[in-house]
Amino acid sequence: MRFRLPENRDPKPKEIAAFAYSVDKQIEIIDPKIIVTLGRFSLNKFFPDVKISQVNGQVFRVNWQGKTRIMIPMYHPAAGLRRLEFLEKLKEDFKVIQKTLDKLRKSR
Repeated sequence: MRFRLPENRDPKPKEIAAFAYSVDKQIEIIDPKIIVTLGRFSLNKFFPDVKISQVNGQVFRVNWQGKTRIMIPMYHPAAGLRRLEFLEKLKEDFKVIQKTLDKLRKSR
């Protein structure tokens, strides 16, 4: 979801489902080489039963809608505002993104 829900609550399954088509269509149109998920809800779109703490900052190659895509799960940036340890993890994750982009550029 690209907006804050009332009282910053978690989205309900019906709300997530309501946006699924729109998100899928945007991915199709933009056709990104890398998808960086921000937080557990966007992570769970691609990895439904995985916890963000288990995969944070790792690089995955996944088949999504018939194309191989690179996925990098990250904590939501707001987590870095609440806890210093998450801010440090976010900084490291951005380095992973940069290294991944550099590898993609070199492979072209």
